[in-house]
Amino acid sequence: MSLTTLPARYDHVGSFLRPQYLLEARAQKAKGQITAEQLRTVEDQAIREIVKFQEDVGLKSITDGEFRRTYFHIDFLEQLGGVKTDIPVTIKKPDGTEELAPPVIRVVDTVRHAKNIQLADFEFLKHCVTAGHTPKVSIPSPTMLHFRGGRAGISKTAYPELDPAFYDDVAKAYGDELHSLAAAGCTYVQMDDTNLAYLCDEKMREAARQRGDDPNELPYRYADFINKVVAHKPAGMTLAMHLCRGNFKSTHAAAGNYEPVAEALLSNMNLDAYFLEYDDDRSGDFRPLRFLPKGKIVVLGLVTTKFGEMESKDTLKRRIDEAARHAPLEQLALSPQCGFSSTVHGNNIAVEVQRNKLRLVIETAQEVWGNH
Repeated sequence: MSLTTLPARYDHVGSFLRPQYLLEARAQKAKGQITAEQLRTVEDQAIREIVKFQEDVGLKSITDGEFRRTYFHIDFLEQLGGVKTDIPVTIKKPDGTEELAPPVIRVVDTVRHAKNIQLADFEFLKHCVTAGHTPKVSIPSPTMLHFRGGRAGISKTAYPELDPAFYDDVAKAYGDELHSLAAAGCTYVQMDDTNLAYLCDEKMREAARQRGDDPNELPYRYADFINKVVAHKPAGMTLAMHLCRGNFKSTHAAAGNYEPVAEALLSNMNLDAYFLEYDDDRSGDFRPLRFLPKGKIVVLGLVTTKFGEMESKDTLKRRIDEAARHAPLEQLALSPQCGFSSTVHGNNIAVEVQRNKLRLVIETAQEVWGNH
C-alpha cells in the first residue's frame, strides 16, 4: 500500500449533525405522516448540502454525513440476511447524562448478503461529489455480530460451530457488499469498530469473560476475522477501520490504552489505515503505535467532536511529534476522534463547531505535512 492510499493527510470519520428539517422529516415518517420516498427526498437535499459543506471546508474524502441512518451500526447490520437487531435503549445515569445501552444483535440464521445495502446511497453520494474529491462509505465492523452476544447470540442451529462457517459466511457477505460498491466506483470504505476499543477497557474485558470469551485471545481472533473480509476486498479499494469508544450525545462508553489490542490490530490485520481516538487521556499514550508496520497509515484522532472547546495548533503539533516517536511521521495523518453524530441524536456541540474543528484539522495537517 502506498502512502497515497488516503485522499489527504487530513480526514474525518464520517457523520455530521443532522439539520433540524431532516430530524423533523424523520419524526414525520415515524408517525406515518410522510412516506419513505418523501423522507428520502428530504435526505437527498440534506446530503447535497453536507457534501457542499465538506468540499467548501477543504476536505478531500466526502461522506453523506450518515444522514440516512438512525444508528451507525443497526441500520446496516439488520439488512444482512440471518441477522436480527433490537433498537438500543437510552439509560439515564445518576449524574443526569444519558447512555446508549448496547443494541441486541442476534444471528438467527446463516448470514448472507441478501441485497445491496449501501449501493443506492453510494451512487447518490457519488453523483453529488465534485471532481478531485473521494466519496467514502462507512459501515459497521463485522465483529459486532460476535462481540455483542458472544456464542449465545449466534444460532447453534445455523452454526453448531463458529469456526470456520460463521466467520466465512460473514466475510463473504461483507465481500459481496464491497464488490457491489466497487462496481459502482467506490474506492474507499471505512469499517467502524467499537469492540476492539472496548477490549482496552477492563470492565468490558470482564464482560467478555462472563460471556465465555478470553479478552486476550479475542483481538487475534478478530484479526483473523477481519482478514477473511480483506481477502474479498476488490482491487483498488482502500479499506480502513475506525476504533470507537462510544460517542452518544458527547459521552463515551470505554476507556483504556490500546496496548491490549495493538499487535493484533496494527500488525496482524491486513488493513490499509486505522482511525484511532486520541482526543483525551482515556486513550492512553502513543506507545502502541510501535506495532505499526511499513505500508499502513494511522490517522490520529486528536481533535474531539464531543465538546465545542477548540484545541490549539501547538498542542496538536506537540502530540503529533509524540506519536512520531513510535511510528514514522510519514505513516501518520490527522482527523477528529469520531464523527459529530454517530447516532441521529448528535453530539452536544454547535453546527458551526463542525466547521471550525475541521478547518483546524486541515490547517494543522497542512502545516505539519505540507499541502500535498
